[in-house]
Amino acid sequence: MKKINYNIYVYFSLLVILLLPLASLANTPYPLEYWALRDVIRNVQISPDGKHLALIKIPTKDGSPIIEIYNTNAMEEKPYRVNSDPMEITRFYWASNDVIIMNLRQQVRNKIDGFNQGVYEGIIASLDIKKKKLKKYDHLGARVEHLLPEKKNKIIYSFFPGGDDNKIKEAFRPQTYYELDLKTGSKKLILRGKLALGAVEFDGKGSPWLARGFDISEGEYVWYERVTNKKEWQEIYRLSEDSFETFEVDGFDEKNPEIFFVRAHNGKDKIGLWEFNIVKKKFSEAIYLRKDVDVAGVTYHSNEWTNPDTVTGVYYYKDGVKTEYLDAISSAMANQIQGVIPNSEFTRITSRDRSGNSLVITNTGSNDPGSFYLLHKGKLRKIGSRQPLLEADQLSDVRYIEYKSRDGKNIPAYLTIPNGKPPFPAIVMPHGGPFVSEVVIYDEWAQMLANNGYLVLQPQYRGSMGYGLEHYKSAFEDGGQGGYKMQDDKDDGMLYLVKEGLADPERMAIFGWSYGGYAALIAASREDQIYQCAIAGAAVSDPQMQVNYYRYRMRGAQKEEQLTMWGDSISPIKHAADVNIPLLIIHGSVDQRVPLIHAEKYKKALDKYEKNYKYLVLEGADHFSNTLFFNHQKELFESMISYLNEDCGIKNI
Repeated sequence: MKKINYNIYVYFSLLVILLLPLASLANTPYPLEYWALRDVIRNVQISPDGKHLALIKIPTKDGSPIIEIYNTNAMEEKPYRVNSDPMEITRFYWASNDVIIMNLRQQVRNKIDGFNQGVYEGIIASLDIKKKKLKKYDHLGARVEHLLPEKKNKIIYSFFPGGDDNKIKEAFRPQTYYELDLKTGSKKLILRGKLALGAVEFDGKGSPWLARGFDISEGEYVWYERVTNKKEWQEIYRLSEDSFETFEVDGFDEKNPEIFFVRAHNGKDKIGLWEFNIVKKKFSEAIYLRKDVDVAGVTYHSNEWTNPDTVTGVYYYKDGVKTEYLDAISSAMANQIQGVIPNSEFTRITSRDRSGNSLVITNTGSNDPGSFYLLHKGKLRKIGSRQPLLEADQLSDVRYIEYKSRDGKNIPAYLTIPNGKPPFPAIVMPHGGPFVSEVVIYDEWAQMLANNGYLVLQPQYRGSMGYGLEHYKSAFEDGGQGGYKMQDDKDDGMLYLVKEGLADPERMAIFGWSYGGYAALIAASREDQIYQCAIAGAAVSDPQMQVNYYRYRMRGAQKEEQLTMWGDSISPIKHAADVNIPLLIIHGSVDQRVPLIHAEKYKKALDKYEKNYKYLVLEGADHFSNTLFFNHQKELFESMISYLNEDCGIKNI
């Protein structure tokens, strides 16, 4: 453990002072270095006794994360600062008034070990802020399961024995659970999971109450409870692995623990929140249902120390994150904090002390990359921002829209609108996945592009989750639609913007990452071309090669989804000869999810047919955003803007 030199803060302060006036000029884009910064502040948490506030900070543009710990009664005083050199702090939790638990990671190899086997390994550690002592626990891959507030200096952690090369969904995979003594480092086995019953959840007191398993002989996922009988697990529900429906237990009724709160389709197209009677083993009342979108999850009481099991509301994604509260007190508190936070959009209490009187409020919105506030002794003060160089009035508004695809299907989308007058040069930016749920509140890449004058469309094309089973399954139910109807959804969104007078049809491009990169490659070879260029990041160029990485790790509905999707969809590498617009191909050198060989093979195919393209490898970058450091982001953004303005020729006039 090392103390942090205060001079690095002087550097960052000078960076702010020197660069800020440049970005304040009207209609002048921010320097791309601004966008390349990793989160300057995040993970802001108050201690259980309310006496200390801790946060993760990256003090310089290419620095490593550190933890700062403040006295809440003297926030102006210099904080206690620690790092975990040579390991990187990724997250922390308050385990008690004086002890912090940290997740650490370190790059341990220069090349990936294979599909989904990256270059990082992680452990957990504890920090005693009184003794200023850091202790690392050497179990690779361990993750914190419970902070055990009623047991001082004890936590529960788990890990997946034998790694994660498993055909079963992560929520059902067998885990091993230990109680760890943070002082001595000794551990006590609580439960050794097995396939039939191996993924366990613990209630607020640290008692196991829910478990999941897989019956391999029947091909069924199985849920168990230990509420009606504290000593033995009781089976409550089974779901065939071939089913596309959802059954997710999100909590229980504290007044009647025999009622579980379950997110499920229960025979409907959209996921709703239901009561499930574990004695009768069947659904009873519907708590909350919608006709337009799925229920995405439940909210819990803001004081996890005193009310760890209290469900207070449900949330869903549409034009942002929307919450419906189940009790008047939570609703009133939410309305109150929204009224005092500037640019309030997605505003919530993210940390609270045991007394409930001191709390951390976090806000995120189209005009706020993420800001943190401390309410302590009746006074509200701003702690900081994820991106302090970005001013609210220089950021772009995000609008939720819906349009029709050419076959009449309704496609939801998010539109980030630059300053100025339309028609704008426009970029469609499909999300990765493709089978994920996306909500756009503040999207750094979209905001960066909009700040440089580009209109950005993020369509929730068929296959996107959150809009019901039919919308999701339409991507593969009639054969894989990658390159076909899924691509039409993106093109039709751009044509809709042209019709509305928002997009210039002579200045349009596509940019995506992962599946979005695949979509960009598909777009580059489409016969009915509407784009002037494409930028493909971490793109799947050979679907058969990609699916072969995990073909034998899948079962049931997941196998049908993936094999049909990729097996019947268009393969970009087979259509390299048809590429008819300039291409920029970007890939991380240690991408574990879509290995670099995808880009290398596609590059050779383009060379064979003498196609116009540029190629960029981000050295040391993996597939995921948390491995894109300042130098990666800077190189990525500079190459994109240069390519769009010069090679593509769609620069904002």
